[in-house]
Amino acid sequence: MSDVLATTPVQSSPQSVLRDTFGYDSFRPGQEQVIQACLDGRDSLVLMPTGGGKSLCYQVPALLLPGLTLVVSPLISLMKDQVDALHASGVSAAYLTSALSRPEQLQVLAGVQDGKYKLLYVAPERLVQPEFIQRLQHIQISLFAIDEAHCVSHWGHDFRQDYMALGQLKHFFPHVPMMGLTATADPATRVDILQQLRLQQPMVYQGSFDRPNIRYTQLQKYKPLEQLESYIKSQEGSGIIYCNSRKKVEDVAFKLANRGINCAGYHAGMEADIRDITQRNFLKDNIDVIVATVAFGMGINKPNVRYVIHHDLPRTIESYYQETGRAGRDGSPAEALLLFDEKDVARIREWISLTDNPHRQEVELQRFAAMEAFAEAQTCRRQVLLNYFGEYNASACGNCDICLDPPKAFDGTVAAQKVLSCVYRLNQSAASQYLIDVLRGKKLKRIIDSGHDQLSTYGIGKDESDAWWHNLINQLIHQGLIRVDITQHAVLKLNEAARAVLKGELAVSLAVPRMNLNLGKKAKLDNRNYDRALFAKLKKLRKTIAEEDEVPPFVVFSDMTLSHMAEILPTSKREMLNVSGVGQTKLARYGDAFLNLISEHLAG
Repeated sequence: MSDVLATTPVQSSPQSVLRDTFGYDSFRPGQEQVIQACLDGRDSLVLMPTGGGKSLCYQVPALLLPGLTLVVSPLISLMKDQVDALHASGVSAAYLTSALSRPEQLQVLAGVQDGKYKLLYVAPERLVQPEFIQRLQHIQISLFAIDEAHCVSHWGHDFRQDYMALGQLKHFFPHVPMMGLTATADPATRVDILQQLRLQQPMVYQGSFDRPNIRYTQLQKYKPLEQLESYIKSQEGSGIIYCNSRKKVEDVAFKLANRGINCAGYHAGMEADIRDITQRNFLKDNIDVIVATVAFGMGINKPNVRYVIHHDLPRTIESYYQETGRAGRDGSPAEALLLFDEKDVARIREWISLTDNPHRQEVELQRFAAMEAFAEAQTCRRQVLLNYFGEYNASACGNCDICLDPPKAFDGTVAAQKVLSCVYRLNQSAASQYLIDVLRGKKLKRIIDSGHDQLSTYGIGKDESDAWWHNLINQLIHQGLIRVDITQHAVLKLNEAARAVLKGELAVSLAVPRMNLNLGKKAKLDNRNYDRALFAKLKKLRKTIAEEDEVPPFVVFSDMTLSHMAEILPTSKREMLNVSGVGQTKLARYGDAFLNLISEHLAG
């Protein structure tokens, strides 16, 4: 493991650190207040969206305070990425994990003892070990930063037992400020974080949960493999597909790869070495798409993920928000696509009902109900999402599928009667696809052998597509006219409310099924005017340098920084410092190579 010492001079203000070390002209909302509270010795709880700049809230004061800043992080891969990025900016930092050999660990500990580092990243279980605490009591600690702080709470969606013990740090280091940071915490979780970490009269900063650059969209899941392939091939850049099971991950990854998609699977059942290689290849832009369970993601620090797809419905809004938040961390336009099927709702409710703890079951059902409401929303999805986190907004966002292509209602009574009648005539023993095959009059052997081609409902729906009928059936399930019986292979059953519709006593209003995402132009934030051909050349140069340095490309420069270069076209080092994300150290390391390329491009 290489050691990188600070190459920037001692700084006197947060602004100078931000500019000279990290290359940014101004702080994002909330950063300056949090940093100042830390410099004043106060505890703090920081709630900022993914990509909102949480890391700088502790990295900047770490360079201004005299001692060591300890950062608690739950994942080894995240620690390495953070340390690589700090090294690239000329900051002395290290991580201490079980992935290091014994000599490497001793080398880091010696460096800590000698005051060699400004930041040290550790896992929660190591930080609370008695011998490690004893070692820390002999050095100057300036700050404890607890990343992913929601992991400390039983109410959080990602509770981790190791985080519970972090509260004892206040006993051993009562005068060291502590900063908890998270992107996902509802009101109950926030209160619990304050109590569990024993924060004393903390400064609480709650930023907006809104990620305006992410477009939230939903499609009825019909033929998911074809939907995934079509969507991915229409996109640029990297993407993540989330599935609810390891088996589904392997199946989807295998089938997409056979269709020419540059992808790989990732789940906790894989060997650690394979998971690590897959993640590194994704971070290095060698793999375009990761198909994964939720085992992949917490703290994934890849800023140029352009889309996140949920193949299956998440169980909580918090999970959905955190997972979609891995898209567009660089602030450029990104998309979150949810494939939705009412059958998934029934399955998840069944899983939750198996929970032994009645109180926990009640909480999980409430949280899932909120997720279900988001998926079934007929009003602005961003409003639904933000309202869940207590951020009420009366204005529609203009950047979700509901806003861009509002649902159009029609009198669906006759269509509903066709479905309900077919369910009845199939003796309530058929699943959705078989029912649709009968409605559309398909000449399939199983239909003919069963005599179902003789039913009065055979072929009465031939004018509409399979996908259209799937969408309609999901709406009828949502309205309570039919239900999915997952105990009998997901067959459709009539509810009592169907009787009045079949008799013509009750009209049914439905939304015109939307079969694809045709939402017009890309997100409204994508109005930057930069040289696309130069941008492509800059990306190629960045990848070459990253491979030589054995780091992910974004550690060299982010896509946002490259697009800014391609916009303002710097031709001198002074002009290069005006590019967002170019600080003194990166200018010294990479400036000449990029300036030469820009000059060659402009010379034609």
